[in-house]
Amino acid sequence: MTAPLFLTLEGIDGAGKSSHLDALEALFRSQGRAVTRTREPGGTPLAESLREMILNDAMDPLTEALLVFAARRDHIVRVIAPALARGDVVICDRFTDATFAYQGAGRGFDAQVLGRLEQWVQGQGEDGELLQPDLTLWFDLPPEVAAARLADARQPDRFEAQSTDFFRRVASGYAARAAGAARFARIDAERGRDEVWQQVREALAQRGLVPA
Repeated sequence: MTAPLFLTLEGIDGAGKSSHLDALEALFRSQGRAVTRTREPGGTPLAESLREMILNDAMDPLTEALLVFAARRDHIVRVIAPALARGDVVICDRFTDATFAYQGAGRGFDAQVLGRLEQWVQGQGEDGELLQPDLTLWFDLPPEVAAARLADARQPDRFEAQSTDFFRRVASGYAARAAGAARFARIDAERGRDEVWQQVREALAQRGLVPA
């Protein structure tokens, strides 16, 4: 069986990460790999229902964090874990790093509580090994630039409608999460789309995941 690969894309709203999902999927499929493409919150009928609540309904930070992890648990059990067991490439638009960035740094919620939830929800097997991505592409963009991009977007959800200060905190949360973590590849998302894609290709090639 081909070795599975768990790849996540992260970044603040407006960073442009989702615009590269089609190309990423096509790149791995061109190598003959089976690809499971998914997102968080979401990825299953239950998790998609929770996503609508998380993005649109008013709630306190603890409720928000619990719903995010409830959606994640169902997502892992029903989609991510089975796909990895088959040897698929799993491409996920956001995962737990987003929770530490948005609910942790952005909302100011207790990171230790988030860490406990992470252990409970992502623990796998008898030894409770933590399910984490093999590679995280972090699309890093100044919050002011992201805000300008979002100004022309569709009707914003309650995250997209947050202040620039909120997104500064979220960006700092991503930076803290990435510090010293070898699985992170920083992508300069302020560049043009073609240059951003080239950075993505280089990050994959450096890890031997695609031809150079």
